[in-house]
Amino acid sequence: MAGVAFKGITKVFGKDVKAVNNLNLDIKDKEFMVLVGPSGCGKTTALRMVAGLEESTDGDIMIGETRVNDVPPKDRDIAMVFQNYALYPHMNVYDNIAFGLRLRELKGFFWQLLNMSEAQKIKKDIDSRVREVAKMLDIEKYLHRRPKELSGGQRQRVALARAIVRKPKVFLMDEPLSNLDAKLRVQTRAELIRLHRQLGITTIYVTHDQVEAMTMGQRMAIMRDGLLQQCDEPEKVYAYPANKFVASFIGSPPMNFLDATIVASGGTSFVDVGEFKLPLPAEHPAASMVGKKVVLGIRPEEIFDAALPSNVTPTDANTITAKVDVLEPLGHEYVAYLSVGMLSIIATIDNETKLKEAQTSKFTINLDRIHLFDAETEVAIR
Repeated sequence: MAGVAFKGITKVFGKDVKAVNNLNLDIKDKEFMVLVGPSGCGKTTALRMVAGLEESTDGDIMIGETRVNDVPPKDRDIAMVFQNYALYPHMNVYDNIAFGLRLRELKGFFWQLLNMSEAQKIKKDIDSRVREVAKMLDIEKYLHRRPKELSGGQRQRVALARAIVRKPKVFLMDEPLSNLDAKLRVQTRAELIRLHRQLGITTIYVTHDQVEAMTMGQRMAIMRDGLLQQCDEPEKVYAYPANKFVASFIGSPPMNFLDATIVASGGTSFVDVGEFKLPLPAEHPAASMVGKKVVLGIRPEEIFDAALPSNVTPTDANTITAKVDVLEPLGHEYVAYLSVGMLSIIATIDNETKLKEAQTSKFTINLDRIHLFDAETEVAIR
């Protein structure tokens, strides 16, 4: 096994299109790292440079202790799982899984003729490995079928088996679940997590789905316009976003953002959004920035129906009055679209609520979980 490192990696297409811009990222041995971001952020380009399918314009890519910029893709000891499966349609499942091993191990027909006994041993080893991986992924009964006879989920398992059977140093996965339906995506996510724990192979997983990133990655690297925005454990990224973009991208429903100003009154600093203001602890860095323009961020799950029990006790300081414009039932909760004067806010409300649309009611905000961002740089203030 081996870690992967991007050292000042830049990739320029044409004259001035920087798909990846000075990427510095260390992926630990046996780590499951997720590269996440919107389309065009550079995550797939970064993955393709590790695979050797794209050449970097500047910087170094390391696999273990080896600089691989000039190493051919076939010699990098990586296995890649693509979004579109890329199975050979004329081969059955067994041959699709075994094909790469045969190319690597048997090295041609004439070698087999000269070393028949050794070739037979290798063939038996390949057969054993194929059947072991097929059992691991529960596709043993499909080994005789061709790809067109399989469902999307089964084809994806075959693609995974083809990668796993090689026992590479690094797995590269480019949005491998995007073609699956919602239920199968959830199931396959769990299988990939289980397989990584079982195999312990360094994995770089690319996705635009922040739910996949949050649930699968041991760490996640958020990218935007070719630039790395933040890299940390999912829970820390969610709780402490580095900037407004990360805060907006991670979390569903998305974080509420309200333009605000830091004001002071009676020895206390407040975040004033116009329709209401929230107090700041004296030790908060923004408390001393009176007059500064900021953006207030509040996650929907930190807004509560004041009539229901919660972990936040309603007070004059943390309670606002809002009109319920729309309630979207999700079974275990409601997504509530609220109006506070001219402001629009989204909240997730417990399904025990008695709220009705067009009703005006009181809501409490968890002041310990509000976020502040510099209005100009959009960097978090904390």
